[in-house]
Amino acid sequence: MDSPKSVSFRFSCFICLILSLLPHSTKSICTRPPLIFNFGDSNSDTGGLVAGLGYSVTSPYGRTFFGRSTGRLSDGRLLIDFLCQSLNTSFLPAYMESLGSTFSNGANFAVVGSSTLPKFVPFALNVQVMQFLHFKSRSYELLASGSEEMINDDGFQRALYMIDIGQNDLSDAFAKKYSYAQVIKGIPLILAEIKNAIKSIHDNGGRKFWVHNTGPLGCLPQKLWLVQPSSRDVDPQGCISTYNSAANLFNEGLHQLCTKLRLELKDATIIYVDIYTIKYDLIINASKYGLKSPLMACCGFGGPPYNYNINVTCGHDGAQACDQGSRFISWDGIHFTEAANSIMASKLLSQQYSTPSLPFDFFCD
Repeated sequence: MDSPKSVSFRFSCFICLILSLLPHSTKSICTRPPLIFNFGDSNSDTGGLVAGLGYSVTSPYGRTFFGRSTGRLSDGRLLIDFLCQSLNTSFLPAYMESLGSTFSNGANFAVVGSSTLPKFVPFALNVQVMQFLHFKSRSYELLASGSEEMINDDGFQRALYMIDIGQNDLSDAFAKKYSYAQVIKGIPLILAEIKNAIKSIHDNGGRKFWVHNTGPLGCLPQKLWLVQPSSRDVDPQGCISTYNSAANLFNEGLHQLCTKLRLELKDATIIYVDIYTIKYDLIINASKYGLKSPLMACCGFGGPPYNYNINVTCGHDGAQACDQGSRFISWDGIHFTEAANSIMASKLLSQQYSTPSLPFDFFCD
């Protein structure tokens, strides 16, 4: 039997291979340190939940790359971590992590469980934007008092503002047993909040935006276990058709919103990124990417077909994780594994999934 070290070594080699295959145009060299501000939910939270609420995210979370839990809901790096590495910058620190953070390359306002609505609750999108505005104000105050480490006006203007939110709005609506029609009716309200966030940041100097759509909600092992869909409500991949249809309608609306905002905010660059297609392709062609069991969680309880049980979730007593080095798509039934995230990053950096088609480092100068 292979030792844990040899398995870990082989997995690290796999990740390195994926990164080495990135097109040369994605290996960025910024003439100045890149600055990123991220707003979102658990798909991009790099420690906000743990730092802000003291919530415990325990082993085996973080086991693959970090060797310990870092508050990320994955076994290792998230998509945003790979994007930062593509710019040769450090991982984006959680805004609420006060210990050891300098915020020299930006800040991450994303927190697990965040949504756009309701507003003014921790940590809705509008609250994250309010936190950013406070961060910016305090930066100016510290600069005025003589600090040389804080981000200045030029930095805030050339920074990239990433937004990845909306999944929880749709998920919560279905969890409340709303009808499909009711869920769809609420989409314009979600989009309005994303529009407000972009315009608020723009009003305060932001000019470069990178906006992710949402993934195939109906393919998450958690949703499949909770709903136990009938054969009439699944697509050829075994995903819940109505959930994915709602996600697609949200994505269509988000695409249109980005198009309209480009016309309205003529001095801004707004990139729409099709995460849905990337994730669904991983599920359809899992074996092609060396991944297995696309609708089954690596860490959970219950075994096939989903290895998920809401009463025995990953990190809690009774849950078990697949062998380290196993290449699953889903880590805990909701979030992706490092292996899947690394492949997603390579595809995203190819520019084939962004509109307009610009490299991720377009904001670097």
